[in-house]
Amino acid sequence: MTASQNDPGKSSQATSGSAETGTARKKLSQADVNKAIKLHQDYRNGVFGGRRAIFSFHDLEGMLFAGADLSDADFTGAALHGASLGGCNLDRAVLFGADLRMVNLAGASLVRADLRGALLQGANLTQANLFDADLRDGMIAERDNRTRDIRAMQYKTGAADMQGAAMQGANLSKARMGGVVAQHTDFTDAIMVGCNLVRANLSHANLTNADLSGADLSGASLKGATLTNAVLTEAKLQMADMTGANTTGMLGDKPAGKPLEDLGMPPEEALRQHGLWVTTGGVDGRLVDFSGFDLRKIGSLYKAQLTGLVAANAVFFGLNMEGAAIQGARLPGADLRNCRLSGADLRGANLKGANLAHADLRKADLRPLVVAAARSFPSHLDNANLRHADLRGARLQQAVLREADLQEASLEGAETEGADFTDASGLKPPA
Repeated sequence: MTASQNDPGKSSQATSGSAETGTARKKLSQADVNKAIKLHQDYRNGVFGGRRAIFSFHDLEGMLFAGADLSDADFTGAALHGASLGGCNLDRAVLFGADLRMVNLAGASLVRADLRGALLQGANLTQANLFDADLRDGMIAERDNRTRDIRAMQYKTGAADMQGAAMQGANLSKARMGGVVAQHTDFTDAIMVGCNLVRANLSHANLTNADLSGADLSGASLKGATLTNAVLTEAKLQMADMTGANTTGMLGDKPAGKPLEDLGMPPEEALRQHGLWVTTGGVDGRLVDFSGFDLRKIGSLYKAQLTGLVAANAVFFGLNMEGAAIQGARLPGADLRNCRLSGADLRGANLKGANLAHADLRKADLRPLVVAAARSFPSHLDNANLRHADLRGARLQQAVLREADLQEASLEGAETEGADFTDASGLKPPA
């Protein structure tokens, strides 16, 4: 296939050759690209005369596509080095064997996109959505004009190469990345649930806070990788090489802290005793100290009575705590990542240094806990990790968030009057 067979803009510019193969690529101007985007938009909207954007084997280096809807577009073998596609909709787009080196794809949607064999070295995919994208082995074939035989192009074979790419906060859930080359790639905060990484090369990759729950890492190389606070529950690690990997705080299937058996009573009974202690003002039941326990197997805490709970450094990862009464709780250093805390009453809670990354705190109440007319206790989230947390509509009046990490946290509609954000990072100014 040649570029002239699929010319989206009918450009009159000269045809250039690929440095890797000598395969002809037609250089398009920005005007050509803009026209193709408009025609593709008409095609998507069912407007007469619209046409699907087919950029296959075109030279698009440095072109601007930012924010365009290019879902289902064809970029097979295209040269996009240094192009800007930030915020684009590339769902189901074909980027098979495309040169995406140094491309800006920050915030782009690539759901079910075909990225087999793509070059992604140095690309910026921060906050991109690659759900169910295909990054497996890919090989482009062409017909030899002399012999008429089908042969593989030499310019790129194998799985997608994303060495040095920025994948911070990217959604790679269920992405097919078997055999991918991702040495020194930054996957900090990436969601990689159910990702297929069989025989992937992740040596020296940064997977800090990455969620690899249910991922298949069989035969993968994780030599020297940083897995600090990464989640690998139910992940397959057969024959994976983790030589020299930093696994500090890594959460797997084994208890991360004291097992529930060490409570001295069934967890259900411990929660019942605590509830009695709260509702009777300490006359009945007992205050159970859950500090340091791994509570992931305790089950749902939906609308649970947890007032005054003592659970410093406890692991709650992924639990449903929607609408729970947690006011006055002492939870410093607790792992509350991915917890569902929408509508929870957290007035006066001590969450200093707690990990609330990706937690759902929509409409949570974090106002001061008033115990007398002139006596109240503010909620404390000093040094808390709130990266990617959802705080929309949360009540944060007078809450203390000194030095909290709010990178990519959502605060739309939150009530923050009197809140202390001194030295907090990632706080976005009001729109």
